[in-house]
Amino acid sequence: MKALQHDRGRVALTLLFSFPAIRAALLIQRWYRQYVARLEVRRRCTWNIFQSIEYAGEQDQIKLYNFFGFLMHHFTPASSERNLISHIFRENEICHHTEWERYFCCESVEVPDSYAGPHLTFPMTFCEVSKLVEAFKHKQLLHARYVLQLLGETWRLLRILTNINHVSTCHTKEITICGDLHGHLEDLLLIFYKNGLPSSEKPYVFNGDFVDRGKNSLEILLILFGFLLVYPNDVHLNRGNHEDHIVNMRYGFTKEVLGKYRVHGKKILKLLKKIFSWLPLATVIDHKVLVVHGGISDTTDLNMIARVDRHKYVSALRPPKTTHHAVNGGKTMNNNDREASGPVEARRRVCSFSHHRSSPPQWYNLPRRSLHNLPMSRQLSWSVEEELKRRRRLAGFDQPYGELQRSDSDPECRATTETDEHEWKQIVDMLWSDPMPQNGCVPNEVRGGGCYWGPDVTEEVLRRHNLQLLIRSHECKQDGYEFCHNRKVLTIFSASNYYEEGSNRGAYIRMGPDLVPHFIQYQASRTCRELTLRQSVGWTERSALRALREQLFVHKSDLIRAFQEFDPNNTGMISLRHWASATENALKLGLPWRVLRPQLVSSTQYNMVDYQQWIRELSITEPKLEISDTSILETMYKNHSNLETIFRIIDTDHSGSISFEEFRQTWKLLSSHLKTEISGEAIADLAQSIDFNKDGSIDINEFMEAFRLVDLSSHT
Repeated sequence: MKALQHDRGRVALTLLFSFPAIRAALLIQRWYRQYVARLEVRRRCTWNIFQSIEYAGEQDQIKLYNFFGFLMHHFTPASSERNLISHIFRENEICHHTEWERYFCCESVEVPDSYAGPHLTFPMTFCEVSKLVEAFKHKQLLHARYVLQLLGETWRLLRILTNINHVSTCHTKEITICGDLHGHLEDLLLIFYKNGLPSSEKPYVFNGDFVDRGKNSLEILLILFGFLLVYPNDVHLNRGNHEDHIVNMRYGFTKEVLGKYRVHGKKILKLLKKIFSWLPLATVIDHKVLVVHGGISDTTDLNMIARVDRHKYVSALRPPKTTHHAVNGGKTMNNNDREASGPVEARRRVCSFSHHRSSPPQWYNLPRRSLHNLPMSRQLSWSVEEELKRRRRLAGFDQPYGELQRSDSDPECRATTETDEHEWKQIVDMLWSDPMPQNGCVPNEVRGGGCYWGPDVTEEVLRRHNLQLLIRSHECKQDGYEFCHNRKVLTIFSASNYYEEGSNRGAYIRMGPDLVPHFIQYQASRTCRELTLRQSVGWTERSALRALREQLFVHKSDLIRAFQEFDPNNTGMISLRHWASATENALKLGLPWRVLRPQLVSSTQYNMVDYQQWIRELSITEPKLEISDTSILETMYKNHSNLETIFRIIDTDHSGSISFEEFRQTWKLLSSHLKTEISGEAIADLAQSIDFNKDGSIDINEFMEAFRLVDLSSHT
């Protein structure tokens, strides 16, 4: 009994002395959780900034292309503006395979003795592709002759592949599935280092978006095409939304190829344009797992997709050709009966280019909101003919206005069947769509293309095709992967540091016969791996805020107008709530402005913002040019990417420079697209100011670099 009492006393004494330690531990734990929670909030805000700016660019690209399509459908074939852009709509300049065979011929391209890079022979072997990987690892450039040969062999192989690859696992090997690479060669090399090179024992599925944004898109393509040629049954490539020559003009791949191959770059781009259209659209593993780049919709039919003539959709941005009658009076999409289950929360609005289309005056240059939310009276407020006359007057085109109806001899004019439209929409949905948490299927109003689909659509499509899992890519994820829809949809993204150093991990999937996905994460940058969580969040946050301040700077005029709506007495002061509302109204980025306010507005007084002072304090500087009309500079800053896209479209010979007259036409097209009027004198003044060597032409790359904005806060 005494021993028992002694033990109880010792336990009580131990607990007595332990209480302060326990209390301290609980306090530390609570503090740490709050600290991590605050970092997580900052990380999510940073992510929203990057993603909103990225998707705004995609919207602008789609709206610009829709505008070009409008010109092609409604301006006469002889009109000057139509001639400027018609070449990007000619999908079959060389129609017969025999003629393409001659086009791929590269016997006249000689390899000099001084060339020290890899030499290829065909048919290729594993050893040669391995040497190619090593050469690219050491930043060597493959000679243009071998590039052309490799592309030719790839085209011949892709032509015999089906729209949907069917692959099987077995007990001795796993399949590796990779998501977007976006020109990040270091990520592909890291995957090969960790997982092994593709082989008959190490099959791979690469799920699209190999190109754009990164610096080594062409090297990635050549490596993947090389392994495809050596192991055609074990390496599978799906098409992504960036395997599209129109998208490439905006996001860097066109510029990359022309920079690396000045003599043969134009031919390489033309061949890749053809090759992209022959890439398969999906892969099915063991008849149970669907791998597709973007996603699905409520109308997805894999049986129809398997029958589509995929190579006729050279650009998924372009809908099937329609006659004037079809556009003006007929139903241009077979999707109008789709139920819109309401807007997706906290997302910006713009009409999807493949969903809920209306008459051209509305859909080619919409504000960022959905068309089906507009009052009907506004949609019908003007006719196509009146709009065209107004467009031409604003653009300053001096050619007489022609008849809308084109002659039957116009090669761009042909009837479109409902089957054509349905096929096209199926492809767009596969390449551009994203999942959403709500049930239903609605237009993808953030990207402007494809749809958002909910868990109910996933269940139905998987059930209809006897599938159990959908693997897709298309969206950057902070951890490199993410499940949704009751773990029936899995997003995989393989480009680490996508937005900024440390912004996200990359990942790939290993999947065996049990069809259970296993994830391998990585970060290609050693610097990022050495950063603490706080350092990593701070690094990417600063980068995101720099990008956001640039957006604020280029929208100065829009912001001032939005602020003045809340300041009728012109006091120069508005409340924080009105500041957040006005900023969102001006930028349409769908960001939590009140959360971001402390990092954007340095000082407030009594919860009021001096918006005039704040605009002046934005730490951005601009190049100084002596031109009379400064408003043209703001237009250029705001539409920097649109301008570069138009430049590259007009630069038909891919020389990298355009004449003064082409420069004038570029601005006329842009002003028409933006519904603004820019005088010919202002354009001529600007052209003279930026012709640095006074040779009468303008170097596109120098022009875009000359107007690069500088964030002064990043240098302090």
